[in-house]
Amino acid sequence: MTSVIDDDATRVAQRFVAGDERALAEIYGRWSSLVYSLALRSLGDVTDAEDATQRVFVSAWQSRHRYDAERASLSAWLVGITRNVTADAHAARARDRAIMQNSAIHAADEAVPGHESVLAERLVIADEMAKLDAVPRQVVQLAFFDDLTHTQIAERLDMPVGTVKSHIRRSLTRLRERLEVNHGAL
Repeated sequence: MTSVIDDDATRVAQRFVAGDERALAEIYGRWSSLVYSLALRSLGDVTDAEDATQRVFVSAWQSRHRYDAERASLSAWLVGITRNVTADAHAARARDRAIMQNSAIHAADEAVPGHESVLAERLVIADEMAKLDAVPRQVVQLAFFDDLTHTQIAERLDMPVGTVKSHIRRSLTRLRERLEVNHGAL
């Protein structure tokens, strides 16, 4: 019985490496729950685990030519990809926390300026927001001005939650860099 299962797994892996999309669907059916469970245990968030699972299978598909059945089983290879994807997610979280903490520290360090200074800073921020591409600008506006969650933004704009988070992270980084340059020039 074990050899039949092994032979079937070997054939599916061969079809997968050859680019057979039905093999990808079979592999997803077999191992998505394992990948999801590992991602959920590591990340502790259902939405992040779902996003990580999607990224694992996209990454596996895109790098299928690098899979070597001699070195590891397909499930072990997917577990390795899952570890890399969750590590990337943790690193992104750490960057987001650092950006938020840095912003909070700078805000706390500065005395509350007069009304004119606040108005000038708002104009600078509005100008920098206008320089963002349309979709990232809309995502940032929905997150910070309309106070929507990542999931609500994803539903409203019909895009994956991970894409929403990426737009926010990249946009905040760009805004911070531009504002640091502008603030130094003022």
